[in-house]
Amino acid sequence: MNEENKDYEDICYICHRTESKAGKMIHIPNNICICSDCMQKTFDSMNSGKFGNLNSYMDMMQFPPNFQMPPMQDMPNKQKVKKKAENSEPALDIKKLPAPHKIKEQLDEFVVGQEYAKKVISVAVYNHYKRVATNMMDDIEIEKSNMLMIGPTGSGKTYLVKTLARILQVPLAITDATSLTEAGYIGDDVESVLSKLLAAADNDVEKAERGIIFIDEIDKIAKKQSTTNRDVSGESVQQGLLKLLEGSEVEVPVGATSKNAMVPMTTINTKNILFICGGAFPKLDTIIKSRLTKQSNIGFGGELKDKYDNDPDLYAKVTAEDLREFGMIPEFLGRLPIIYSLKELDKAALVQVLIKPKNAIIKQYQKLLALDEVKLCFEQEAYEAIAEKAIEKKTGARALRAIIEDFMLDIMYQIPRDDNIGIVTITRDYIEGTGAPKIEMRGIDKLEKIEV
Repeated sequence: MNEENKDYEDICYICHRTESKAGKMIHIPNNICICSDCMQKTFDSMNSGKFGNLNSYMDMMQFPPNFQMPPMQDMPNKQKVKKKAENSEPALDIKKLPAPHKIKEQLDEFVVGQEYAKKVISVAVYNHYKRVATNMMDDIEIEKSNMLMIGPTGSGKTYLVKTLARILQVPLAITDATSLTEAGYIGDDVESVLSKLLAAADNDVEKAERGIIFIDEIDKIAKKQSTTNRDVSGESVQQGLLKLLEGSEVEVPVGATSKNAMVPMTTINTKNILFICGGAFPKLDTIIKSRLTKQSNIGFGGELKDKYDNDPDLYAKVTAEDLREFGMIPEFLGRLPIIYSLKELDKAALVQVLIKPKNAIIKQYQKLLALDEVKLCFEQEAYEAIAEKAIEKKTGARALRAIIEDFMLDIMYQIPRDDNIGIVTITRDYIEGTGAPKIEMRGIDKLEKIEV
């Protein structure tokens, strides 16, 4: 056996099951492996006298009528699924697991604001991986802590999860709930989210079984409020996700998102996979306000109907009952015990997003211009002008790059044309379209060469 294939399983030429599922393989010439079940069926067909009749043989082997055997050179004798190592060291060492405050400190380097959300996710992830590492403590089984993250668009939901997976160095699969449908309909089955995780783990099942799955746009599978048709992309998807969230053994195609006869299958146990669901939940604020002002009355002690109209922390008051009214089924919410919200970014937070993170967009442009030996500077009022424009667009931090790309276009185009330019300073007037940036030319005694 080749060194590169020793860690991988054989696959049956006929039924496409792996060695761990079908048992020890029988090797025949032309590098073909056949499991004992398929070999027995072959002998049975020969003993019954039907071996000469190809159609009868195909029927016995449960092939479709027009099935043709693939050429020998196209036969995949190895499936890219690693064997589970015997007597290996534990995959996750609890002593090397960073404490919640350490996780939050690293999140702070990349994610601005959202202090409560970062604290919740740090504690939940720490407890989850303690549970995975110990499995069972004093015969007390620790339940899994899946999370539901609620927040307006551009508040950092996806970025928070991406940063978390990078810190923990675990496989991460980010999928979109909008493409999921009930099994048998056009679209992806719920098992496709596990296929993406398996691919992220380099098809290592053991590694995938301790990964993180982030299902974005989870609000798009809410139950339709009034419909007489079958809700194949709403309630049915929520019901299909129940077994994954709870923890069960699921057959997953390897190297594909859909099951078919020619794709090898492997089994993944979702018991130790952490599921984080996120969504913007538009109009959920209306449901929350309606609940909070239901008891309002007339008089000195009464609450006004518009009391919560400008409340920046309205999403923090969300309850499971609000989500049920939105269209999430109770069984689904019951498997997401940790529900928390992210705040909408205000002007001060957007300014911090521009300059504070390690890979802030302003730092990226400063690096690009530094490669041309030009220093890029911003006035404080310019930062505020960018943040004000982003708030007007109402798409959160996502609006920042679009705004900066717009006003940096001419600068990035003109700077390489003149080698004498040394410093470019962006002003508020330039952002608002009423002025130009300040440009300082390079002088022999005035400016030193800018380091890249």
